Amino acid sequence: MPDADTEYGPMKQRLQKILSHAGVSSRRAAEALILEGRVTVDGDVIKELGSSADPKVQDIRVDGSRVKARPTRRYIALNKPPGYVTTRSDPGRRKTVMELLPMSLQRVFPVGRLDMASSGLLVLTDDGEFAQRLTHPKYQVEKTYLVTILGTPLPAVMTRASRGIIVDGERLVIDRARILTTRVSREAAKPRTRIRVTLRQGRNREIRRLFRALGHPVIELHREQIGMLSVRGIAPGAFRPLSPEEIAALQGDVSPRRPRRTRVK
Repeated sequence: MPDADTEYGPMKQRLQKILSHAGVSSRRAAEALILEGRVTVDGDVIKELGSSADPKVQDIRVDGSRVKARPTRRYIALNKPPGYVTTRSDPGRRKTVMELLPMSLQRVFPVGRLDMASSGLLVLTDDGEFAQRLTHPKYQVEKTYLVTILGTPLPAVMTRASRGIIVDGERLVIDRARILTTRVSREAAKPRTRIRVTLRQGRNREIRRLFRALGHPVIELHREQIGMLSVRGIAPGAFRPLSPEEIAALQGDVSPRRPRRTRVK
């Protein structure tokens, strides 16, 4: 677990990004300002677009006016165990994911939700714009889950899941699914099947509702990945800060690697 006093935001950033985040201009307009020689760092005129600076400690100016640094933001990846609700506080006094974080990180908030019985990757931040990018349907951020269901689904069932069904007036659908294993035990009345499921636009408890409606209730649900960010290497109940590269990829500043497409089997 990282030191609670660690700064979780990026340090040196490209000048055009600093100017854009400070509200000076768009990134494209900021590039023009740099090329025109209107930007200085510690008194030196900067004309190269690849130049970086640290807005917290360096004097950055545009046309002589000081550019104020954007407040430090926190970006956390948490491996949520079952039994915790994904909220900052709970009227029913159930355990919340905030109890897994130190006091110095109590200003962050969960991005999206994992229900109480589910586990896996959860992102927390105090950056509302970043949270919007991860959750708004128009950004189509992929989320991958390891799901264990009761029974052995026939190919026709998996086809219906990938095409979508209507449940309680909502269309529930998965983007991709691949059956991994089917386990039979003498103790269980029915076999259990493990599936890797990918969603781009998740509704409330969509996977659980979908498979229950198809006759295969979900026994376990674990979120493995959000975009290019993986829960691998984070112990249950532990957390770590996102790296500047991970933050940039999730914001769309660079192209995240997409998992190879697989057909429903």
